[in-house]
Amino acid sequence: MQTPSTAQIRTAIEVLKKFGEHINHNADHLVIELPDTRMGGHVAARAKVLKIEQTTRIQSVAAQLENWRDQLLQQRRQCVSNHV
Repeated sequence: MQTPSTAQIRTAIEVLKKFGEHINHNADHLVIELPDTRMGGHVAARAKVLKIEQTTRIQSVAAQLENWRDQLLQQRRQCVSNHV
């Protein structure tokens, strides 16, 4: 498997961030649409928990990708320095 470019990693990070925004938007919209009942409150609470879990995972993966991108940039800088 070929190592992705830093631009490809940056794109993946942006896609993950957009996906997190999508999850937040959908969960918020769901909560607004639920009836003001005991069951609606239960579903709203569960939706909020799932939203937090999913966005936390997305943020974690995005952070790992950012670290990988930074490592690749550092390696490339070192290679350029060694070749000069």
